[in-house]
Amino acid sequence: MPVSAWLVWLVISILLIIAEVLTFTFYLLWLGIGALAGMLVAIAAPDAWLLQLIVAGAVAIILTYTTKPFINRLHGKREFRDPVDELVGKEGEVVEDIGVSTMGIVRIGTETWSATADTPIPAGEKVVVKHRGTAVVHVTKAKGDEKP
Repeated sequence: MPVSAWLVWLVISILLIIAEVLTFTFYLLWLGIGALAGMLVAIAAPDAWLLQLIVAGAVAIILTYTTKPFINRLHGKREFRDPVDELVGKEGEVVEDIGVSTMGIVRIGTETWSATADTPIPAGEKVVVKHRGTAVVHVTKAKGDEKP
């Protein structure tokens, strides 16, 4: 028993929309809606595969380009900040000596981080995070913590 073209388009559309719910990119949503448009053409003209593909593709492309400014605003308004980004400017304490060419370990709040510095800093000194890499922070001695 042959499968109806509209049913194929419906399954494709449902899969794309489910994938969109999992990713929240909106691109898969537009492809899913394009597949729904292809399904409507398949209901009206079941043998017109080329027309179905053209309509599905055109709808997806038009939706993608006409909604791009809206999606950019939507994604840009997310007030999400990675807590790791907030490390810069925080004070910590050196747990393991930091050498000029060797990493040490610092405790910042309840977390420990590998750390580098421009000057050697012994354990026990207070430091301030100047910037961070993926898994390493760069620190300097905290003001007021210089020993005579």
